Amino acid sequence: MTHTARPTRPEPGTPTAAETPDVPETPDTHALEAEALALAGAVPDPELPQLSLADLGVVRGVARQRDGVTEVRLTPTYTGCPAVETMAEDIREALSARRFGTVRVVRVLSPAWTTDDITDEGRRKLAEAGIAPPRSGGPAADGPVPLSLAIRCPNCGSVDTELLSRFSSTACKALRRCTACREPFDHFKELL
Repeated sequence: MTHTARPTRPEPGTPTAAETPDVPETPDTHALEAEALALAGAVPDPELPQLSLADLGVVRGVARQRDGVTEVRLTPTYTGCPAVETMAEDIREALSARRFGTVRVVRVLSPAWTTDDITDEGRRKLAEAGIAPPRSGGPAADGPVPLSLAIRCPNCGSVDTELLSRFSSTACKALRRCTACREPFDHFKELL
């Protein structure tokens, strides 16, 4: 059994289980996979260091391979995310600093990451950092699509906010301003 944060489907070109079988299941293998998952998940996000990769929901699972390699499955927030290489290197360093030897980080693009993968703890940390967290769930499939978003100001709590720029310090955030307290703030955009 491998420890998995969310079920994944293999990407085209990914070796099959027969080509890279997992280590036979033992209590020691389970403990190593759980430890590796916890270490990988504890790595801070390079663009939002107040969040761990587990908070962000991008570490999808860990498996010990028959050849002793520890494989970590990582889903970027979007395909062109410039931080994914840094995330992978930080994961390799965190696991290699322990007893994990060779670590391979595999990008998993399906199922795609969405902002619903951010944990409640991650949303709390975003708000504490002055970044409005994304709304959960998005609009109902059969309901009307809102023309403007009611985004709560992380500083004063007002929903009377306005969009200043669709992009902020990173592509996944928008720049908004609260019309009540007049403070600008980042909003982590919804991606569903």
